[in-house]
Amino acid sequence: MESSSLVINLNKFERVYRAGAAVEGSVDVNAYKGWQHQGLKLLVEGKVYLNYTGRGQGLLDSFSSTVKPTTIYSQELEIATSGKFNDGTTNVPFTFTFAPGSASAELMESYHGVFVSVVYIIQATCDRGMMKKSLMKEMEFIVEIPTGSKGITPATSAEFNISKETLENVTAYDMAQIPPFKITGNLHKSAWSISLPFTGEVRVEQSDSAIKSIELQLVRVESVIPDQGLPTREATEIQTIQIGEGNISRNLIVPMYMVFPRLFSCPSIVSKTFKLEWEVNLIVLFENGYMVTENFPITLYRDL
Repeated sequence: MESSSLVINLNKFERVYRAGAAVEGSVDVNAYKGWQHQGLKLLVEGKVYLNYTGRGQGLLDSFSSTVKPTTIYSQELEIATSGKFNDGTTNVPFTFTFAPGSASAELMESYHGVFVSVVYIIQATCDRGMMKKSLMKEMEFIVEIPTGSKGITPATSAEFNISKETLENVTAYDMAQIPPFKITGNLHKSAWSISLPFTGEVRVEQSDSAIKSIELQLVRVESVIPDQGLPTREATEIQTIQIGEGNISRNLIVPMYMVFPRLFSCPSIVSKTFKLEWEVNLIVLFENGYMVTENFPITLYRDL
């Protein structure tokens, strides 16, 4: 069986680039017994994918077949002209500048979500003529878009105070069953550079019920705005980390510390077709089975 293939290699192991950067690498052509070809080409593309299905089943499914990805970047180049690749592996180097042209849309940062994804790929294609199937290989690379903090409300600390009396959407029966408690603390900022960790402090001042766990949960809020039909807005969990285990000592300061994950988080985005917003939930689990959640909307940006 023929085992010819293409392999894309980038010189930067982490594959992270910004606009204007030189992208260098190579394509390894594994040519079984050698063959003629019509050229080796690269296609570099960035696309925005909007998904109306996921958990939003039913009415939204009617849009899924009509939504096509939006191309926000496209560049083509030939790295080997027509000729022959000898039996074995041939390394073909390439270099190009990743920069938007006049026909390109505004670049957005790489992001993998449930209803919204921004993906950049390098696709290598080798046309071997009519008698043999063309070879193709894709590799994703990661794009960072510095947004800076301009236009964002200055990042001031935000204090919070959670108690039985501040709870919302609780039935009278459940309210009567919840033992008294008071949890205070603060977020060090309300707007965060995505390259820095989320930080803050929490303190259990009072709790008549033993505490089982304290957790931090990062949530993405994806809004998709179709040309026709109703807009969708869905919140989904990205990650949850435990910051306190067991019956936390009263008045002990428990630090909050959470790193924003690459690809699954990005700077806040507001565009004509979608929005990406971020929230952090502080979750307190009690031994008696009750759970208290406090929600904090936050803004993310990337330093210039």
